[in-house]
Amino acid sequence: MPHTTTPDGARIAYQFRGEGPPLVLLAGQANSHHWWDGIREDFHAAHSTVTIDYRGTGESEEPRTPCSTRQFARDVIAVLDDLGIDRADVYGTSMGGRVAQWLAIRHRERVRGLILGCTSPGGPLSVERNNEVRRSLAVPDVAAAQRALAELMYTPAWLAAHSAPYQTLGDPAMSARARRAHLTASRDHDAWDELPAISAPTLVLHGDADLLNPAANAPLLADRIPGARMTLIPGARHAYFEEFRARASPLVLDFLRREAAEA
Repeated sequence: MPHTTTPDGARIAYQFRGEGPPLVLLAGQANSHHWWDGIREDFHAAHSTVTIDYRGTGESEEPRTPCSTRQFARDVIAVLDDLGIDRADVYGTSMGGRVAQWLAIRHRERVRGLILGCTSPGGPLSVERNNEVRRSLAVPDVAAAQRALAELMYTPAWLAAHSAPYQTLGDPAMSARARRAHLTASRDHDAWDELPAISAPTLVLHGDADLLNPAANAPLLADRIPGARMTLIPGARHAYFEEFRARASPLVLDFLRREAAEA
C-alpha cells in the first residue's frame, strides 16, 4: 500500500483507484478507508477515487502529537502532492466533512467541488447530539455501545437484512490513544467563522433521521457557505451514503457532473 510522509514526518497510507477526474473520499472519526468499502465503486464510471487512512487508522502510523481536523486536511494535501494531483473534488462524511471544510477554506485552489455529508460546522453554534444519544454510546458494555452506534448509523430494517461487521463503526485495530485523539479532533472542530470563505461549489447532504450528527446542522452549513445546495434524504440515519447509496451516490455524481459542465 502506498504511503507518503507529511511535512511533520508522519507516514500516511492512501489508496488510489480508477480513472478519470479525482474524487477524494474522506471517512468518519476513528475509521480507515474501509468506511468506503463497497461504495467507492459507485463513482468509478466517472472518477478515480482517493482515500486515506487517518493517523492512527489502517496502515498509517500512530499520532505523535494531538490531532485536529486542520492537521488531517494537511495530510490530505500531502497525499495529493504525492499523487501529483493539483485539483480534486472532495466528498467528506461525518468527521471527514469537517476535514473537507478546512480543505476548501485553507487550500481553495486544490478543491474543485465539495460535498459535505452528515457533518456540522462545529463550535458553539452547531447542533449537538442529545444526552440520550450520548449516554447510549458511553455505556461500559462495549457490545452494547456498538449496538447503539449501529442503530444510529442504520435503520432497523437495514440492520435486520445485513449482518455484522459494519465498516462504519470504527477501525477495530485502533489504539485507545488514537481513538481519543480522533475524538478530540472531531469535538474541537470549529470552522464557523471561516465557512463563508469557501468558494468551491458545495452540496450538503444529510439523512433527515440522523441523531448522531443531528440533521439540523445541514441547513446551518448550507446557509453559511455561499451558494451551497442542500438535500435531505428522507428516513436516512448517519450512514445514509451506504444504506441509501442508490439515492446518495447519484446525487453526488449528478452534482459533480453539472459543476464540471458549468466550469
